[in-house]
Amino acid sequence: MANTPQAKKRIRRNDRRAEINGARVSRIRTFIKQLETALASGDKDQARAAMQKVQPELARGVAKGVVHKNTAARKLSRLTKRVAALG
Repeated sequence: MANTPQAKKRIRRNDRRAEINGARVSRIRTFIKQLETALASGDKDQARAAMQKVQPELARGVAKGVVHKNTAARKLSRLTKRVAALG
C-alpha cells in the first residue's frame, strides 16, 4: 500500500490512464475488426473506406504511446497489402 502522498497520487493517475489507454486500444481493435470483416466479405469499396479509418487511429495510438511505432507500421503494412490484393 502506498504511504506517501505522491505514491497515492501516482496510483490514482495510473488507474485513470489505464482506463483511457484501454479505451484507445479497444477503439483501434474495433476499427481493425471492421476492416477484417470488409476483407472477408470481399467488398473492395467497404475495405478501402475501413482502411481510411484504421490509418489515423493507429497513428493516434502511436502518438499517444499505447501502440509501438513498429507494431503499428507492421499492422498497417499487412492490412494495406490485403486491401490491395482485393482488386
